[in-house]
Amino acid sequence: MRIFFLIFALLASVLLVFPFLNESENTEVITGLPWQIEIMPDESTQVFGLHLGVSRLSDALGILGDDDMELAIIAASDEVGNLEMYYGHYRAGVISGKLVVQANASEQKIKDWREHAVKSDYMASGQAKKYLLSGDELKQALNELVTGLTFIPAINLDEEIILARFGEPAERIQLEGAVHYLYPEKGLDVALFENGKEVIQYVSPKAPLSIHPVE
Repeated sequence: MRIFFLIFALLASVLLVFPFLNESENTEVITGLPWQIEIMPDESTQVFGLHLGVSRLSDALGILGDDDMELAIIAASDEVGNLEMYYGHYRAGVISGKLVVQANASEQKIKDWREHAVKSDYMASGQAKKYLLSGDELKQALNELVTGLTFIPAINLDEEIILARFGEPAERIQLEGAVHYLYPEKGLDVALFENGKEVIQYVSPKAPLSIHPVE
């Protein structure tokens, strides 16, 4: 019986990693995968159906749906905060994970929305606070432009998988317990952490890559 469970666990692990290593051998066309980054005519990018710098949060809501979605201001104690749309259970093609959609909003709007938040809670780390929006503030926030995406895959990545799927990076940077694989022509940063989950961050190639930890 023990051997049966060991074999079952091994097969489950292989099936999880399979899309990262053997996409070319799969006859079915799978879209929406993390490495499928489309370069647009204006040299901006489109990922998960969202055109960075052009799509709005309302577009993201229409494409990604509202199941398990939270729209909130995330702010550390010494910051005004940032507008983010969060999906705790997102499926990128056949790969599940967490997705954060970052949006552009003025400092004054952020302050106003924080004041009218229906609820505020500390994040798991206790270093930042989450201000949930609803009503008129939610409608206003949905009009803001999508400026970046952060995807945290449920499966574990390693350098072999990163290079096989995303290609050779323009640069590798060691920072705060992680190796960052940088692809500036795609606005892409794949962070491989020593003691934490891998993080894939997307911004417009025209914007500088901002390397920072993700809570």
